[in-house]
Amino acid sequence: MPKLYLKYAQAASLGVITSSAAGVCYSQDGKHAVAPSLENVCVWDTRRGELISTWSDDDNSAEVTCIARAPGGDKFAVGYNDGSIRIWEYEFATASATFTGHRSAVTALAFSRDGARLASGSKDTDLVVWDVIAEIGLYRLRGHKDQITSLRFIEVDAFGCDHIVSSSKDTMLKFWDLGTQHCVETVIAHRGEVWAMELFLSEADNQRPANASSVETDGEAEEKSQRVWTIVTGGSEGEVRVWKLDVKVLSEKLEPASNGAISASFSNGDSMDLDGNPLLEELKAAEDEAAQKTLRRCITSHGVLERQSKERVVTIKVHDSRRYLVVQGADRLAEVYKVRTAAELRKRENRLKLRKKDKKSDDADEGPVTLTLADEVPRISAIRCSAKIRSIDISPGTSAFSATRDDNAFQILAALTSNTIEVHTAGLESKDEPTRQDVVLDSAGHRNDIRTLALSSDDAQLLSGSHASVKLWNVESRRCIATMESGYALCSAFVPGNNHAVVGTKTGELQIFHLGSFSMIENIQAHEGALWSLQVWPDRRGITTGGADKDVKFWEFALVEEGKGKRLTLTHVRTLKLSEDVLCVRHSHDGKLLAVALLDSTVKVFYADTLKFFLSLYGHTLPVLSMDISSDGTLIATGSADKSVKIWGLDFGDCHRSLRAHEDSVMAVRWVFGTHYIVTAGKDKLVKWWDADKFEQIMKVEGHHGEVWALAVGKYGSIVVSGSHDRSIRIWEKTDEQFALEEERERELEEMYEKANLDDDDRNSAAIGSGVATDADIDGASKAIAGKGASADVAEVGDAARKTAATLLAGERIIEAMNICEEEKEKRELDAKALARWEEKVRQAKETGVTQTKREREESKPVPEPKNPYITVAGLDDWPPEAYVLHVIEGIRSADLEQALLVLPFSKVVELLAILLVWVEREWNSHISSRVLYHILQTHHNEIVTSRVCRPLLMQLKALLPAALRKERDTIGFNLAGLKFMKRDWDVNHSKEFLDALGIENEDEEKKGKNSKNKRKRVVAISR
Repeated sequence: MPKLYLKYAQAASLGVITSSAAGVCYSQDGKHAVAPSLENVCVWDTRRGELISTWSDDDNSAEVTCIARAPGGDKFAVGYNDGSIRIWEYEFATASATFTGHRSAVTALAFSRDGARLASGSKDTDLVVWDVIAEIGLYRLRGHKDQITSLRFIEVDAFGCDHIVSSSKDTMLKFWDLGTQHCVETVIAHRGEVWAMELFLSEADNQRPANASSVETDGEAEEKSQRVWTIVTGGSEGEVRVWKLDVKVLSEKLEPASNGAISASFSNGDSMDLDGNPLLEELKAAEDEAAQKTLRRCITSHGVLERQSKERVVTIKVHDSRRYLVVQGADRLAEVYKVRTAAELRKRENRLKLRKKDKKSDDADEGPVTLTLADEVPRISAIRCSAKIRSIDISPGTSAFSATRDDNAFQILAALTSNTIEVHTAGLESKDEPTRQDVVLDSAGHRNDIRTLALSSDDAQLLSGSHASVKLWNVESRRCIATMESGYALCSAFVPGNNHAVVGTKTGELQIFHLGSFSMIENIQAHEGALWSLQVWPDRRGITTGGADKDVKFWEFALVEEGKGKRLTLTHVRTLKLSEDVLCVRHSHDGKLLAVALLDSTVKVFYADTLKFFLSLYGHTLPVLSMDISSDGTLIATGSADKSVKIWGLDFGDCHRSLRAHEDSVMAVRWVFGTHYIVTAGKDKLVKWWDADKFEQIMKVEGHHGEVWALAVGKYGSIVVSGSHDRSIRIWEKTDEQFALEEERERELEEMYEKANLDDDDRNSAAIGSGVATDADIDGASKAIAGKGASADVAEVGDAARKTAATLLAGERIIEAMNICEEEKEKRELDAKALARWEEKVRQAKETGVTQTKREREESKPVPEPKNPYITVAGLDDWPPEAYVLHVIEGIRSADLEQALLVLPFSKVVELLAILLVWVEREWNSHISSRVLYHILQTHHNEIVTSRVCRPLLMQLKALLPAALRKERDTIGFNLAGLKFMKRDWDVNHSKEFLDALGIENEDEEKKGKNSKNKRKRVVAISR
């Protein structure tokens, strides 16, 4: 029987306030900050500094790269490093939909005005538009040559304008017509990469020429307020450019000319001359007009904003009032600009005229006053943060912020690269203090890499050390108890009793902390170089330290008088001098041996009492960075920068086995007490478990997004804690789930196969700067069918979804369900034939006069074949077998359905058409039936129309499906009309707003929970 092991699983992730791969975002009420936390999203209360909720998905391990808030604030779109997008419900912290359309990290997200559509841009240079309501991908737009950085919808009902503007690192702005799904205009926006873009509509008077003095009519002002939009872009060269967008020109880009050349050539009457020929002048005029509309530019440059910072622009945000603009660069500065109104511009113009009049000479002519962009959008203040800013967001216009009496004040949320969130107030009326800092969220995490971890003897407390601080954590509650200032911590340990902790620093200091008062009680200069390692003696009477000064020092715990009491201190008792820098020291559990790892890649073993040399372990090609001795004292494991872990015997110093443990340097090695299991961590971001008796890897866990620097193992291996360059502390707990090594190897091979299979689709891509392949072979079949060109040519429009492991699995499930359906149909046919034969025998027996008792007849009755267990579990025993196929398809994610159907071979497609006919005849889920049929016809059109088997099925579907869809349309229309009537009735008879299916709500927030009579019931409409 194979040996069984217990699996470890991640129990918690601590210490990350905000990660730097994505931007931070405000909630709709402005009270909470939605911040990326590696693969999760954390919601923080910006006033109290508390964590409200964490959005995590067990199936996801990719880092968050982009966050966008939907209009209304009830949904958030979150993009991930693996190209997936999840729609999160803000109130319930659950993912309502998942989209997988990109092959690389999602870098830009934008919702449409009504929140029904979502546009996403990625490092793979593609732009994908998704239907959030139907949870499907609409189409993919290609054209950019580098990573897409920003997206915005342009929706103007007056001109029927439905466009998207996108910016990219290829220096370009592109305008996409969503109706025709084509790029209608491209603008080179900057000399370098375009990193940020914002689009907003300001007042019409603000858009007039700066030197214009005439007053516009009301009609002209109204037209301009509908036509002229402002686009602000920021580039890698540090410039912020302002552009003016004419949406009327944009909407006419691909509009066919009325009565143009084509229509005129087929008309008669007035368009003919006396000889019966078309009027050439009219044709030429129509052609010229169409050409002019096409050639007109919808966007014009308006100038460059003055900036104090010279770094590249990272984020541009506009306040909901359209009065303030905030520009953030790749440094500590965020600059605030004010968009002046028409009245403010007139005052500014009059002031400049008076100033010019005072300075002019008597003989000089008075010229016109010219307003510049700096006059229209002046820089009013700047916010300087404590570290480099990763991203910013501005409090929404509906924010309940009331910390200031200034009506124009607003809050700026800044996520810093130091794992900190700061909240600043800008727009204050005070000239001395136009901005102020309100909140700093930094207590729940380290600002730099976590370099050392230590667990208390009872595994209840955890000590973590970083660049300038150490933090004490409660392991059970996962909360930070205290933060204490320290040096650059490299190693640490709890003093016996768990009331004190000792920390070794990069400057060679030993710092003693009292954990009751959360303060440093003594700072000892122990070494002249970095103090790389320390360990408490097995008898718990002192510690041993090793440093870069080539010394190993021994210290004893002691108590000294201080004030009215005593405090702990360390007394130096002896020193072991060596020829190389000391990187690690370890005592055997019996206290007899001392192992010292040196910079010359060797490990020296000494007798701990006499410090006499015992063994020299050599074999590593690079220095040993970490080591540990097993609890029985027979083995020592060493981890080196040469990526290997070696297991040595301490009796003769022989190397039992050398393991290729990690793909980068091994930073930490720990034995599990009482076993021969080893836990290792490396710079390859992995934590691994090994069996030192079998010399095999037990398991590995992927969770960290940076190098793993530190490792701590609980007393009996019940928990393992790892600390990383990504500033996260992850707690891995032992579960009750058992597994064998063969199972783990099979699972790893399956994952490797799936990854290789999916990577084949992207192997031949070559988009500049995307890191992914040009789409030579992707969607080749669909392009050929749709007439979009050969597979070697990249089409501008493509399918939104892409093949993933989930879609492959879904396709296999459909095939399996169809096989079960076919088997079940055969069983039922055989049962029906057997039953018919039995009935015929009974009838013949009656005719011949043979008498049979009822019991004899029942015993001779054939027993039907047992139902398939999958059908039984689904509760479909009494339904036709085709219902099980529908049950399986309904369980597939809506966004994955089309890609799952592509897995089916054509023979299964023909079978599916017959199954579809049963669905339509019985009026089962007309929506799914229509989607499946449409995709099948689009994908396999040529084969289906030439097949004699498919033609009768298609004719029957053609006759039945329209009626089913009309019935569903009528049902939806009835429900909508009922809801509208109920809303009108509610508005007439109630003072509160009408809530559609939001559950039980309180009538009065102040009496919430006190009076149940004030609660409103759910409002629904029932279809006929």
